[in-house]
Amino acid sequence: MRLFPKPSVFALLLAFSASHTAFASTPSTKSLTAYQEDAAKAGVIFDLPQWEKTPAQIQATTEIAISVGDGRLKAIAGRKPEQMTFANTIAALDYAYYPVSAASYRMSVIQETSPDKRLRDAALEATKTLQKWFIDASFRQDVYQAVKTVAAAKPALKGEDAMYFKTVLRDYRRNGMELPKAQREQLQALKNRLNNLQLEFQTNITEANALVEFTREELEGVSDDFLGNKEILGDDGLYRVNANVTWQVLEVLRNAKKEETRKRLTIARSSRAMKENTPLFTEILKTRAKIAKLLGYDNWADYRIETKMAKNGKTARDFLQNLSKGLAPKFEQELATLAGLKAAATGDDKATIHYWDIRYYRNQLKKSRYQIDTEKLKVFFELENTLSGMFSIFEELFDIKIEAVKAPYKWVDELRLYAVTDATSGAPLGLIYMDMFPREGKYNHFAQFGVTPGKLLPNGKYQRPVVALVCNFPPPANGKPSLLTYDHVETLFHEFGHALHSVLTQAGYLEFSGTGVPRDFVEAPSQMLENWVNNKQILDRFAVDYRDGKSKIPAETLDKMEAARLATIGAHYRRQLGFGLLDLALHMTTDEEVFDNFIAFTNKIMSDTYIQVPENTAFVASFGHIGGGYDAGYYGYAWADAISADMASVFRQAPGGLMDKTVGMRLRNEIYAVGGSREIDESIRSFLQREPSLEPFFEHIGLKKN
Repeated sequence: MRLFPKPSVFALLLAFSASHTAFASTPSTKSLTAYQEDAAKAGVIFDLPQWEKTPAQIQATTEIAISVGDGRLKAIAGRKPEQMTFANTIAALDYAYYPVSAASYRMSVIQETSPDKRLRDAALEATKTLQKWFIDASFRQDVYQAVKTVAAAKPALKGEDAMYFKTVLRDYRRNGMELPKAQREQLQALKNRLNNLQLEFQTNITEANALVEFTREELEGVSDDFLGNKEILGDDGLYRVNANVTWQVLEVLRNAKKEETRKRLTIARSSRAMKENTPLFTEILKTRAKIAKLLGYDNWADYRIETKMAKNGKTARDFLQNLSKGLAPKFEQELATLAGLKAAATGDDKATIHYWDIRYYRNQLKKSRYQIDTEKLKVFFELENTLSGMFSIFEELFDIKIEAVKAPYKWVDELRLYAVTDATSGAPLGLIYMDMFPREGKYNHFAQFGVTPGKLLPNGKYQRPVVALVCNFPPPANGKPSLLTYDHVETLFHEFGHALHSVLTQAGYLEFSGTGVPRDFVEAPSQMLENWVNNKQILDRFAVDYRDGKSKIPAETLDKMEAARLATIGAHYRRQLGFGLLDLALHMTTDEEVFDNFIAFTNKIMSDTYIQVPENTAFVASFGHIGGGYDAGYYGYAWADAISADMASVFRQAPGGLMDKTVGMRLRNEIYAVGGSREIDESIRSFLQREPSLEPFFEHIGLKKN
């Protein structure tokens, strides 16, 4: 039983871009009504929501959703005990939460994407109201008594019903429903307070004003394409880089020759929302610790991780620490190599690699040792070719069709909409919005957001999912189309995997639909798809120089890119492990002195694990993952990496390699379709058709298992 609507998948690592031309105007775009006959045949609902366009409509939607949810909960609690069954009590809970979940999903998208600040603000308030409803509803004693009545009857259940019953009972226990009334009331108040704090924390990051001014000379080494972007070059001849927009930051940190430029931007990036979020995060940490203590857990990490694969904080921390230790020699060797490059470039034999140097000298290493110029590779990844190529690959692999659809309503002109259908039966499966470019007030990273959750409704029809991919990639500029970096393409495949996880769902309950799986697994199916981008045969399907329409990336270039990846993978993982370790350290303690001084505490962990962070900065204050969503869960990226490497090895060993249709359909049916409707270990084994192994992961990171 979800106490909140299913959160957006913070893969937060996606990348793709689009032309400013509205895709809906192209001749190939279909009308949504063209799918309705097939939807009726398949017994599914395949519609878009009615988007709220005014603050008044947002308020009305909120009130209606809550009213419907309350009515359904009242019906559950109002039956006589002898009338209560699994279907009208337990299964009905999922249906009761559904309208509020759907409204909350949509409010989150409006809050993070609307160009109208009035709507963003109204959606934020609506989100607070809706999530408060979830918390308060989960504490309703009358509903809980109905659940207990059914539980006492010990209904004979199997499959997804049994899994849902188990989840409902578990979540009520984790919600402290057997605590004395005074403690329940305290817990309810703390959860509502935490919810509002976390929303405010995230909003402060989105709205952070972090423009850094540079002269042309200070940006030496940065490409002309970047410098000619109208969002960056001002009328006064100065360049204003937004430290709150990831693609702009990466372009400068990878290419700017002047160390002072990289340092200034890094400090700005690491200081976003510091003033506003420092006191907020302290209170967030203290509130989480209080909740955990009330519920009888040693700390917040044990509470949060109990429902995941790792089960507790110690297991997660041991995993990270062991991996960090194993990577230590390689990481030190990599730092020495980068320091040598810096010494050669600066003439300083004692040159030290600083936090702001890593990306620049990793890029220089690619150029000098491996002859890889990431800027030059962008010509092979023109947006339209890349998108159509990716679509064709997934269509073939998963037996689906992906078609452009005319969106009846667009919150921005360049918004895209795609319909996904089953290629064999024609049954509609889901709809995917794509919002491509950064703009003021928009969510500043990359994520999938739910719009309409998938669920089997009581009338026997299946509400097919709608999702939105919210992106921030460089738009077309200087007469050139939108060109992606290789990293962008990797992340495009990754994030579209999240979308497929959502729209290919067949789970009956909202609780298990799509990405409703343990958080330390949710990244694995998407991380696995990044492997498709380093395969020559697959890249040749779409990676063509847009200027001549025929030149392709040489095989030796891909070999060098793989060698370059392994040459700096220690630095990549030690950074990730630093984030994971500081996240767990904050949430495996109840020491308020740590909470009051979390900046120094986390900066030290990051400095010890990775590289000394800049003084007087607080990157954690703008670390949206642990402000709400991935708290005590950042370890899950590395955890899921190990699983994804194992899953990818199944494709590599198949007769058709990465395009093996049999394995592709097994991924669709055993992972994507079932979601969280069975134990995740069972799903993994069903896909692998063997016991899991860490060997592919050790090979992936260039280590051998001891």
